[in-house]
Amino acid sequence: MSLITPRGDRSPASLSPFGSTRTRIAADHAVIGPDSHVTSPLANWIQTSGVVLISPAIGASPRAPRFVQYLAKLTSRSRSEPAGPGVQRLVYVLDGEVEIAGRLLGVDGFAWLPPDRPMLIRGVDDAELLVFEKRYVPLAGVDVPEPVIGDLADRIAEPFLGDEAARLATLLPIETGFDMAVNVFTYQSGATLPFVESHVMEHGLYMRSGQGIYRLGDDWYPVGQGDTIWMAPYCPQWFVAMGKGPASYIYYKDINRDPLFF
Repeated sequence: MSLITPRGDRSPASLSPFGSTRTRIAADHAVIGPDSHVTSPLANWIQTSGVVLISPAIGASPRAPRFVQYLAKLTSRSRSEPAGPGVQRLVYVLDGEVEIAGRLLGVDGFAWLPPDRPMLIRGVDDAELLVFEKRYVPLAGVDVPEPVIGDLADRIAEPFLGDEAARLATLLPIETGFDMAVNVFTYQSGATLPFVESHVMEHGLYMRSGQGIYRLGDDWYPVGQGDTIWMAPYCPQWFVAMGKGPASYIYYKDINRDPLFF
């Protein structure tokens, strides 16, 4: 059975026959397949539905996620409201077109919106956004950065640790004002992470395209387009791209803050 579900066919029957699911929630990781998505109205949005993929509700402290990741499904009537007080928001266009702060963004366009700076996101037509939200952690003597609006095509995808078959594009500047990073990782078929990683940063990941195998802890999961992964701090993790074409995912991590106070 294919790991990849066409974006236009997400009916329950096409995704998980006979009550099966690939979704798994564990103490230090989660894999959430489109077969288990439940769409509902989104808080802090107008005329917008979506799916909350990762949130603190997924686990118990201290292992609970410290950010929210969700899909927002927009129409021409959809509008954003500000994120909660002190909350930053990054939106990435998966499908369609939206207007952000007066600028049109199509597929692979993105915008990082600082906390407590209302900036309107408006649906132009049917569109789907991937959204990351996190409470911003101020740093003494460092200003909150200005908004960042761009396109993946304008970011250089660098070979990861010298591997031409695994390339990493960084969407946000690596500067101390930012306490989060969002990157796009693209692998040619057969390319891998060079070693099993385990680190203080947590991740929220969304498979943009392709398929592969993700190791999380001591478990191995087939993953494909539309799948979501949460990785708690220090969860061992590794990926190999498989199939006839490249695999690509977008992921969040926390950076630039003292873990004693984060």
